[in-house]
Amino acid sequence: MAKKKKVRNKKSKWTHHYRMVVLNDDTFEERFSLKLTRLNVFVVTVISAILLIGLTTAIIAFTPIREYIPGYANMSIRRDTIELAKRADSLEIAIRSNDQFYGRIKMLLNGDITTEEYERIDSIAKVETSTDITDIKLIKEDSLLREEVAQADRYSVIAGAKAKTNFVFFPPVKGTISSNYDTEVKHYAVDVVTTIGTPIKAAADGTVVFASWSSETGYTMLIEHPYGLITVYKHAGNLLKEQNDQVLAGEVIATVGNTGELTTGPHLHFEIWSDGYPLDPTNFINFE
Repeated sequence: MAKKKKVRNKKSKWTHHYRMVVLNDDTFEERFSLKLTRLNVFVVTVISAILLIGLTTAIIAFTPIREYIPGYANMSIRRDTIELAKRADSLEIAIRSNDQFYGRIKMLLNGDITTEEYERIDSIAKVETSTDITDIKLIKEDSLLREEVAQADRYSVIAGAKAKTNFVFFPPVKGTISSNYDTEVKHYAVDVVTTIGTPIKAAADGTVVFASWSSETGYTMLIEHPYGLITVYKHAGNLLKEQNDQVLAGEVIATVGNTGELTTGPHLHFEIWSDGYPLDPTNFINFE
C-alpha cells in the first residue's frame, strides 16, 4: 500500500494545478492569471526549444546571415579560393618547368652532362615520339582521310627538314683554336685565341636566355636559336646584351676577355648544343 501511495504522489506532482497571478502592487488588483501544471510547462518548454533550434538552423542555412557567423565562408570568397588554388597549381607546374630549363642551362654553364642525363633525354624523346595503336577498325573514309593527311605531313616534313638543313652559323670570332672539342675530358667546346677587345658576334638569330657573371667562366652568355639549338659564349671581357634581348646573326653581343677562374688567357670558349646534346663547333664553323 505504501508503494502505491508513493507512485500516486509522483504522478500527482506532474498534474498539480498552479496559478500564476499578476497583481497591481498598489491596489492588489488582479491583472492577469494563468493556470499551470508541471506537465504542460515541460511540454511548452520542449516545443519552444525545438522550434527555436529549427528556426535558427533555417536562418543559418537559407539566409546570408550565416556569412557573419565564424566558420562560414562567403560563396564569393570560396570561388576566389578555388580559382587561386587552380592558379597556384598552374604556377607550380610553370615553376617546375622553368627549374628544369634553368637546370639545363646550369649544366651548360658548368660543361657537365652526365651519362644519366643523356639516357633521361633519350627516354623522354622516345616517350614523346612513340605511338600505341591497337585494335583499330579502319573504314573507307578513315583510309582516305589518313592518306590525305599523310601526303600533307610528307611535304611539311620535307619543307621543315630543308629549312633546318639550310641553317648556317656565323663565326663568332676569328682566331687560332687552342683547345679542340673533346668529350673524353668533358670539353664540349672550342677555345679560340684572339686579342682582348675583339668583338664577339652572335652565331645565329636568337634570344639571349642568360647573360651574367660566373666565378669560373667569367662573363657568360647563352643564346637560344630555332630548332632547339643553343650557343654558349664564355670568358668574355664584357657583355653588350641582356637576358631576353633579340639578336641577329653577326650582331656584336660581347667582347673577348680573360675573365673567370678557368681561363688561361684571352680567348673565347664557344659551345653549340642541340636539344641538350653537345656538338663540335668545328663541324659547322670555320674559325680561321
